[in-house]
Amino acid sequence: MGLSWLMRLNMKDQSFLQKSMLLIVSTLITGILGFSFTIVLSREIGPEGMGLFSLVFPINSLLLSIISGGMMIAISKIVAEYVAKDEYNNVRKCMNTALFFNLITSMFVIGIGYLLSFHISKYVINDVRTLHAFRLVLLASIFMTLSNTYKGYFFGTMKVTTPAYIDIFEKLLRILLILIIFRRYSLADVTSYVTVAFLVFCIGELASLIFFFIYYRLDLREYDNDTSEKTKTVLQYLGNIFAISIPLMITELIASSLYTVSALMIPRRLVAANFDYNAALELIGKFISMSMQIVFFPMIIIGAISTILIPDLSSSISKKDNKSIELRIRSVMRAAIVIGVIVLVLFMLFGNSIGELIYKRDDLGIYIKFLALCAPPLYVSAITRSILNGLGKQKIILRNALVISVIQVVLLYTLIGIPSIHIFGFGFTIIITSFIAIFINVREIKKDIQVRIL
Repeated sequence: MGLSWLMRLNMKDQSFLQKSMLLIVSTLITGILGFSFTIVLSREIGPEGMGLFSLVFPINSLLLSIISGGMMIAISKIVAEYVAKDEYNNVRKCMNTALFFNLITSMFVIGIGYLLSFHISKYVINDVRTLHAFRLVLLASIFMTLSNTYKGYFFGTMKVTTPAYIDIFEKLLRILLILIIFRRYSLADVTSYVTVAFLVFCIGELASLIFFFIYYRLDLREYDNDTSEKTKTVLQYLGNIFAISIPLMITELIASSLYTVSALMIPRRLVAANFDYNAALELIGKFISMSMQIVFFPMIIIGAISTILIPDLSSSISKKDNKSIELRIRSVMRAAIVIGVIVLVLFMLFGNSIGELIYKRDDLGIYIKFLALCAPPLYVSAITRSILNGLGKQKIILRNALVISVIQVVLLYTLIGIPSIHIFGFGFTIIITSFIAIFINVREIKKDIQVRIL
């Protein structure tokens, strides 16, 4: 099947594969570098520190969802459509509008967050040790919002190498800075280590933003400024962006809110399951911040494919190329299934050894093997959501996300509080909700595209 399928690919298919492979390779590199950062950090601060780290980091996703949720995908889709029509003045003006709007919005939201930072760290996160780390996350969110806008441009123009190179640079810088600080300075406690980790994160995001700005300005020089080209008003650009981004923003907000609520709820439910608070943080560090990072590492491949898939499907839809759409959907679904099964087998067989090799700990194998069961359904559910995005089904994604979110919260609250299940309830929740997501997403896909998956 594999050889005959490859021989049937046309030039457009080959271009998609080449760009996907390029992005996958670069994303693997950045993923390895990011994972290396996690390893360095975990060896310095231990499971309790990683548990504390995991309480703060989800807030970053929540902030990005509030400020600019869905913006990168919206920009990539709109830019791809303008480029297909050679309307580069519209590209410029659309980007200027999006950047200005995101800057103003992010500064407003972050300003409110800073004023409430002490109360959030004390009463919401429920650990005042996270105060300075939380404030650094607020600052980094501004940089990430603008960087994601630039990423949308480069993905929309299919120039995937630029964000890839910048991401690699940012991850290298982050590792270098954390190693220098940890080697040169003796930090007092876990709080200091976690704060420094987020300081380095913030510096890395600022550096990325600077490079995105430079490369974006250089890239615009390639296009002629055609004054005869008909452009739109600022409100029209915002309307086009919001038509795509608002349903996605609500979806991302639901997902990130769930992620944040889950992160903050888990230690409380573990305490309800007869763990003391510090032991709960250690368990979270082992299961989520260490073991889950290993098993879900291949998700970066799914993410890379999805990033290219969305503008590619948009382009095919605008050209009414149903054959390409069907082939694309079938190929990415098969890829997700294969990757998930490989991960399952690999970590079930070598979970203990991998935990000892990476973290130098012999108590992670049971968590790694259990989390491996989550890989196939999670990977496939992620790719089905990206397919719906590419097909322009943002409202369907929102509806499905609402259903899944309610189920997730109920399962997490119920299962983790059971002493005999405790942290494994997190994994059971992923498995159950992933299968539900696959079922409802594929049902929606087949309403428009009759595609055979296997």
